[in-house]
Amino acid sequence: MLFTTAQLTAWIGEFLWPLMRVGMVLSVAPIFGGRLMSAKFRLILAILITLLLVPVIPAAPAIDPLSAAGVLISLQQLLIGLVLGFMLQMVFTAMMIGGHVIGLGMGLGFASMVDPQNGITVPVIGQYYVTIATLMFLVLNGHLVLLSLLSDSFYSLPIAVDGITRQTFWDVISWGSRMFAGGLLVAMPAVTALLLTNVAFGVITRAAPQLNIFGVGFPMTLTFGFLIIMVTIPALLPQFTDLLTEAFEVMKGFGPLPGVPNG
Repeated sequence: MLFTTAQLTAWIGEFLWPLMRVGMVLSVAPIFGGRLMSAKFRLILAILITLLLVPVIPAAPAIDPLSAAGVLISLQQLLIGLVLGFMLQMVFTAMMIGGHVIGLGMGLGFASMVDPQNGITVPVIGQYYVTIATLMFLVLNGHLVLLSLLSDSFYSLPIAVDGITRQTFWDVISWGSRMFAGGLLVAMPAVTALLLTNVAFGVITRAAPQLNIFGVGFPMTLTFGFLIIMVTIPALLPQFTDLLTEAFEVMKGFGPLPGVPNG
């Protein structure tokens, strides 16, 4: 069997460029991009997903991957994967922000632990909320929705020299404010209850100055904070679902093509 250079170049491009996008998404997105998943397993998973996507996605342009246009296409695929994974990462960061705000209200702002997924030190309550968010993400089949959206992105953002635009970056930046707002909404019930608790202890201190408020108030605030977390945990599901849905809708809107459904 004889193969021409043009045929080999086309075959390499058809597999290499989708692999770049898929691999970048798996490297940045939560769960897939965590340190608990080895790089070897992530690479094997990216190759398997790419092999499944290549027959059903639009064909890549027959451009030499080592040419100037080929390098630009490679950068575009890496950038698209980075943006898609980063958008999903912000949803989990919103949950961490909410947990951190609650921890500050409880007096646990000093308590931190090592995040085994990212290898960094994070607030202990924030890590607890991220763990719950991870479980909810898997229960809601968010990983399957992410793979479906990744497949649809090859229609809305086909393999070409142009893809991610300035408007795309503005959409990501604008949704960053939603991340902080979502985190505050997650923490609002607990923060409000803890504020009322602190006000009550302030009134007690004024009524009985001889009472050691630091010896009594801290364990009471800590205990009340854990009770509030236990009561408000069921309300996290609709809040997390709303954040996740909004993030997926923003990702679907990246560079849509006329007449092509976003899935």
